[in-house]
Amino acid sequence: MWLRALLPAVFTVAACSVAPPPDPRPPGRETERTILRRVSAVIVTKDRDVHGWVNRGFPVKQAPGDADGGSATPITADGYFLTADHVLANMHGRHIYVVYGGGGPLKPHPARVVWRSQQADLALLHVDSPTPMFYRFTPPHRWLPAGTPLIHGGIATGFNSAPGSLGTSLRPEGPFTRTRKFKIDIPLQPGDSGGPVVDARGDLVGINSAVEFLVPMETAFFVDSEASRPSIRTLESLIEKDRAARIVETPPVE
Repeated sequence: MWLRALLPAVFTVAACSVAPPPDPRPPGRETERTILRRVSAVIVTKDRDVHGWVNRGFPVKQAPGDADGGSATPITADGYFLTADHVLANMHGRHIYVVYGGGGPLKPHPARVVWRSQQADLALLHVDSPTPMFYRFTPPHRWLPAGTPLIHGGIATGFNSAPGSLGTSLRPEGPFTRTRKFKIDIPLQPGDSGGPVVDARGDLVGINSAVEFLVPMETAFFVDSEASRPSIRTLESLIEKDRAARIVETPPVE
């Protein structure tokens, strides 16, 4: 009897150990529009006001002399963003802004660091503003096989980059799954760090992290790019704890 009860579970595990074929649909115009509506950036600077620079369209020659930055990815409707941790490497003593438009004009918002992980190369930020245009992660129970068509939304090359594909198969998330690094075959530039990696449905797969080139002699050859996918369970827990802390810190309205 015990063996008969165990067999369904054994067959379930066996079935889940075989990756399904990748979705053949490439990202289309609607996916591109999804990214455009959610485009976001991070600015790290000593300047207390960057509205003028943002309103002028981020001209490089007029950037604050100490400005660092990268891309950002909105993941909730109430102001939470992911970016790459290395974008914040020189944040101490400086101000952090997330530039977000939500489908309208881009505006800078002062940002607060909720969580950082150098190992995962991920950071969670919060701005005190609604963010109605945001990404939802691909379901954690869904297997993402190598070859899955992708596109990215980094601010440096995201809108000039051809679609690519997932180079590393991502199994369904388990109870002990942590942040996972995965490969994509899309070249990135520094400003793309922290931007979204998106599938054909417009769902978020992970966050841009790094790019690798092979440099024999004087000619560089693109190898692959790396992105990070957090544990969805851990990320949701971090956000819920921060929301609860914000409620406690907010004085009641009399």
